[in-house]
Amino acid sequence: MSRPAQDRTEEFNRRVDFGRTANDYGRHRAGFPDEFFARLRTFHVGLPGQRVLDLGSGTGTLARGLAAAGCRVTALDPAAPMLREGCRLAEETHLALDYVIAKSEALPLESATQDVITAGQCWHWFDRTTAAAEARRVLTADGLLVIAHFDWLPLAGSPVEATEKLIERCNPDWHFGGSHGCYPQWLPGVSAAGFTEIETFSFDHMVPYSHEGWRGRIRASAGVAATLSEIDVIRFDQELAQLLAEQFPQDPLTIPHRVYAIVAVSR
Repeated sequence: MSRPAQDRTEEFNRRVDFGRTANDYGRHRAGFPDEFFARLRTFHVGLPGQRVLDLGSGTGTLARGLAAAGCRVTALDPAAPMLREGCRLAEETHLALDYVIAKSEALPLESATQDVITAGQCWHWFDRTTAAAEARRVLTADGLLVIAHFDWLPLAGSPVEATEKLIERCNPDWHFGGSHGCYPQWLPGVSAAGFTEIETFSFDHMVPYSHEGWRGRIRASAGVAATLSEIDVIRFDQELAQLLAEQFPQDPLTIPHRVYAIVAVSR
């Protein structure tokens, strides 16, 4: 008898280890575009001197963007290899950040000490009820919570659609395919945690990827190097290289993405 889908999803999520993807993640995963940071400033996020805690920071694509704007950023993540890669990238651009190895559901920070809390590309991995409560505890009065995603879009006939089908064939328990890049289902939980003045925005953005870069980007994903064995990752990468060469020979590829963000106020 096959296991229920929910059980398979939970088991898959427990297996995910982004620490195994840190090198590819740092080298190949595109960060949030400049327009995203410009829009955040209209919500008074990303101002010089703001104390910012970046949850699930990974290699710091969001954290480094805010540090470059003059914020005092702490990058928090449970995976030490990801934070080490983020530190290396920050040092290359002469940015100073603080780093904390911890989970977002148990923040090792005092209450009411942060002006802004951000969560980029990670809210879906959390126990969201607990993470939202912890965020509200650590934020100052009128502090701001930003939940953001920058997702590829699997448009019909695109390299993304073909890549997702390959991931699903090689890793049947991967369950993130077919996303439209928007997450309104998270809004009730944010409200229930006591946040108010909740607003959202989204826009589309095209990202050029070389064949090598796209393969690295995909290796860094949850469905490939974060869960597959080393030999299966090699086999997958070879198949993806062949797929791109045969079906999408143009190089670089143009990969459509969607930015989606929730901004809310802690009262």
